[in-house]
Amino acid sequence: MFRYFVFLLCLPTIVLAAPLRVISLSPHTTELAFEAGLGKNLIAVSAHSDYPPQALALEQVANFRGINIERVVTLKPDLVLAWKGGNPDRELAKLERLGIEVFYSNPHSLYDAADNIEKLGEWSTNPSHAKARADEVRNELVAIEAAQKGKPRIPYFYQLSDSPLMTNNGDHWPQPLFSLCGGENIFTNSAAPYPQVSMEQVIVRKPKAIFYPSAKAMPLGGWDKWADFIPAVKNNNIFAISGDWLNRPTPRALKAVKQICTAFDQVRSDLDH
Repeated sequence: MFRYFVFLLCLPTIVLAAPLRVISLSPHTTELAFEAGLGKNLIAVSAHSDYPPQALALEQVANFRGINIERVVTLKPDLVLAWKGGNPDRELAKLERLGIEVFYSNPHSLYDAADNIEKLGEWSTNPSHAKARADEVRNELVAIEAAQKGKPRIPYFYQLSDSPLMTNNGDHWPQPLFSLCGGENIFTNSAAPYPQVSMEQVIVRKPKAIFYPSAKAMPLGGWDKWADFIPAVKNNNIFAISGDWLNRPTPRALKAVKQICTAFDQVRSDLDH
């Protein structure tokens, strides 16, 4: 019995690695983390991280005002997911100086979002799952591009807000989603990323389609009086797109793309008659 006890004492100690601790500082990186198989590793997220529903149960450590650096440090994350250009650079730099690894995400297309999923998957316990999910997104994008090939481009106006009247230029989200479906942004060359525009500017550019995010529930009755001047209004080609899908560079945006492509096909059909 004594020899057996000594034998047990001499066995090497096996230390199980602690699960990776991840904090997400923006809603879209929260979604991407779940897509990459890191959902179970998330210990805190940003405000408005509402998808998938499991994210709502997590502590919030960031919002539009900034990052709660003290709380982030206290939680001792192994990895922080940040929105490059959305989270404050100074606060992110501070986290890095404290030795915390930061993954920067700023997708300019859904191909970029797929790349983010695959890269994040390298921290997961099953990287092949993340790669497979990323490939699903890429394959769906290729199929959409093939289906849209050769179709006439449609000038459109995206009504981001109504008071003031705002939109986006050709370099900022959600432009890539409209471009996939053959949309031609009438304010693509605006110097401002999200310019405030006038109704006169919209009238001069004569969009054939108008879109707005349905989550905003914006009143659109004001368009009616411009029916003689704006083709989109004359032909009733004003479309509500789910803002929840439209505004985040994640795979869910593919649902918005399908809505947009269907809308543009309706506009093309009207033009053929």
